[in-house]
Amino acid sequence: MIHIQLNKRLKSNNGTFALDVDFTISSNEFLTIEGHSGAGKTTILRLIAGLIYPEDGRIELDDEIWFDKKKNISLPAKERKVGFVFQDYALFPNMNIIENLKYALADKKDKNYLNEIIDIMEIGDLIERKPDTLSGGQKQRAALARALVRKPKLLLLDEPLSALDIEMRNKLQDYILRIHGKYNLATILVSHDISEIYKMSNKVIRIAGGKITAQGRVQDVFQEKYISGKFRFTGEILNIEKDDVIYIVSVLIGNNIVKVIGCEEEIKELQRGDKVIIVSKAFNPLIIKQGLNSKRVE
Repeated sequence: MIHIQLNKRLKSNNGTFALDVDFTISSNEFLTIEGHSGAGKTTILRLIAGLIYPEDGRIELDDEIWFDKKKNISLPAKERKVGFVFQDYALFPNMNIIENLKYALADKKDKNYLNEIIDIMEIGDLIERKPDTLSGGQKQRAALARALVRKPKLLLLDEPLSALDIEMRNKLQDYILRIHGKYNLATILVSHDISEIYKMSNKVIRIAGGKITAQGRVQDVFQEKYISGKFRFTGEILNIEKDDVIYIVSVLIGNNIVKVIGCEEEIKELQRGDKVIIVSKAFNPLIIKQGLNSKRVE
């Protein structure tokens, strides 16, 4: 269990405000921090990593204290078991990829673990190349690998996929989920993308003005009112969740999430990521997988 309590004065375009957050994350949990630009999301990650320091608070991982203002404890960044992946990759440009990885490797003699990470991230054909010769997706895979070779207990991801196209984002989301599951990592992601949050997170925290305004299951924090009346929209299935004998299908339409109810027979051909059409007449909605026959969900 990781307990994070942080307090720090921050500057914004509208003046100063207090970052004041208190939350916990389990050892195998995937938490996303969501909120408008300037709310303090990236600052939270940097405070956890020890890149900057809070004015008050406490950061404790299991029985190890990383920061405690009252006890005058503040571990430097290099002593915190954190892997940090930035939006701009932050690879050393004068080193090739294998040199970047070896520089960050927690145990310099553990070549087996290094090779394992290279295989998982599928960058074996990139390790002799310099970062400036790689595509955005290749750089981010290398950056993820570099974060992992530190053998972190906590993985911090600061909008690492925001500069990539949709296809590459989806692929790297899968890589990150594979890593999260294989190494049982506590992971904190900063993201604005609702589809990404739904796909990857167990829990979400919403930040506004440095304060937590909502937290809990993704479905609860982003829950929208059911839509009735006549409409026809296309969207993407974010989640299919069983609730007793029914299923709740969450569909992203633009920046809105629509929840449609169905039974097992009605949703058997649907899965997360499917592009669908939702059509409703009065209170009788249909959810139709594009390219297939329609499925009625009442």
